[in-house]
Amino acid sequence: MIAFDYGVPVELFWNRKCRRQPFGYRRFAQAADAIRFAIEKLPPEFLVGTFLEVDGERYGNEEIRRLYQSSSYLLPRYAAA
Repeated sequence: MIAFDYGVPVELFWNRKCRRQPFGYRRFAQAADAIRFAIEKLPPEFLVGTFLEVDGERYGNEEIRRLYQSSSYLLPRYAAA
């Protein structure tokens, strides 16, 4: 994987599996927080279809997992990924 800047602002989109609001959306000041939210806070079934958007580039659920597990990840990990 190429170098990734965990400190940049990002947008996170996820599938909520809900008819009224089928998609979730949240902006984060830094990518590391968005990645932590996706892995540690979202129910695992929501991660399918989740993507992180950084400067027009999208990272899917498998890429989000790899970024979380990377030795370059900035924050402590609390959940088993």
